[in-house]
Amino acid sequence: MACDLRTAKSGGISMTPEQAHIVQLTWRSVLPVGDTFAELFYGRLFALDPELKKLFKDDPVEQGRNLTAMLSVAAANVGKPERITVALRSLGKRHVAYGVKPKDFANFEDALLFALEHALIDVFTPEVKAAWRAAYALLSSTMLETFTPSATPAGS
Repeated sequence: MACDLRTAKSGGISMTPEQAHIVQLTWRSVLPVGDTFAELFYGRLFALDPELKKLFKDDPVEQGRNLTAMLSVAAANVGKPERITVALRSLGKRHVAYGVKPKDFANFEDALLFALEHALIDVFTPEVKAAWRAAYALLSSTMLETFTPSATPAGS
């Protein structure tokens, strides 16, 4: 298998092919415990900012499954983020409509890393954490583009 030495980039943020591979491999390990992962994620998110709980109106189990489905798509495409740029921008717009603020992304990252650490246990090494941080920075930067007035077309 040939190694692609290009770096995945989006909005000036990049990650290495090795990091993309780590994210893909470790996410496959999380999938069998997806519901538990989602419970850990939302438990941590709401502990960090209880006000965020008001933004979630759907069934918590269904919301958790939506989270794991979205992360599955993101993990599968993190090495080629251009494939999901439109979907990430759309997701960003939906989050604006839900009432999410740019500051909430830091809590989301914290909750994501917390849930990954607890789902992956011994596999969650500093290298794995760094890969997920790079992936999160890459993907969230695209979503955050929709939070700035200059990135939103007039009249929308």
